[in-house]
Amino acid sequence: MLYKLFLQLSTEISFFNVFKYITFRIILAALTSTLLWFFLGPRFIAFIKAYRVRQYIRGEGPESHQKKAGTPTMGGLMVLGASLVSCLLWVDVTARFFLPMWSVILLFAAIGFRDDYLKIKRRRNEGLSGKKKFALQCLVGLAAGAYLYADPSFDPTLAFPVLKTLVFNLGPFYILFAALVLVGASNAVNLTDGLDGLAAGPIVMAGATYMVFAYCAGNSVIANYLQIARIPGAAEVAVLLAALIGSGLGFLWYNAFPAQIFLGDTGSLSLGAALGFTALVVKQEILLVLVGGIFVIEALSVILQVAFFKCTKGRRLWRMSPLHHHFELKGWPEPKVIVRFWIIAIILALAGLSTLKLR
Repeated sequence: MLYKLFLQLSTEISFFNVFKYITFRIILAALTSTLLWFFLGPRFIAFIKAYRVRQYIRGEGPESHQKKAGTPTMGGLMVLGASLVSCLLWVDVTARFFLPMWSVILLFAAIGFRDDYLKIKRRRNEGLSGKKKFALQCLVGLAAGAYLYADPSFDPTLAFPVLKTLVFNLGPFYILFAALVLVGASNAVNLTDGLDGLAAGPIVMAGATYMVFAYCAGNSVIANYLQIARIPGAAEVAVLLAALIGSGLGFLWYNAFPAQIFLGDTGSLSLGAALGFTALVVKQEILLVLVGGIFVIEALSVILQVAFFKCTKGRRLWRMSPLHHHFELKGWPEPKVIVRFWIIAIILALAGLSTLKLR
């Protein structure tokens, strides 16, 4: 691990003192995972193609999506691989939240991998059943919540943005709440991943926002000034997120319209869980609804569509859900839908950051 080596060298060579700074390692972590994509991305895509790991399109989707059939998928493997290599170089792996966070990410990735694998094996868009996938996600979410709750130094409270003195101690119910955040975040990202770059862009934006939250929460001076919870060890989460963000940018280079590779459930479920776990760690769970507003809107569009369809015996709120399909069927070109959703994601991320200074 280069970080530890450079720390040892700093006692003899003053130049290496720069590696003590979280901000410098954040930059290095993001650059490393991005460059790994640039060097290895084409080889990874060629490897995936060679083994016929390709996307199968559901027949109920927009007709224009049928041409995407056969596009390599499971890009989430490379996203996580590049991120993990970067983390092993620049993150303190002995830090408080490193192993728990990566455990959650990899377990959700395993659920997504199983779903992707079954689709490829069956050669149709039928992976894990919805009930099995949801049950496995809940198990991992409950285990993560129980781990955090069992940590005597972790505060199982729910804080509200802006109203910084309004705090609720959830007690044992925190475990259920943590599972709700993780499962909700992972599924919301998964539902958004329906157009080229549509999920990857907002993931990078939301991840960058929570990277700032993690950095602030891990710095005692800044946390005290902003009147937010001081979380020892949260600063290393910021470096971990930087690795994921850099890898997300590298993936987006190949996932931009027209996509050369897709995330697959391997990537979307794990990256959603990473956002959810970070929100739990830095005590900014409620803000995830705002910062990840694109994911929330997409998930709600599906829930409302299904509920309205059942209540009205066949009528629909939108032409198709998730919501991005509705705009496609209205005649919006795919790149227009994507870029406009990105713009909304940027606005929501900035709104989330603004709450740090609001009392």
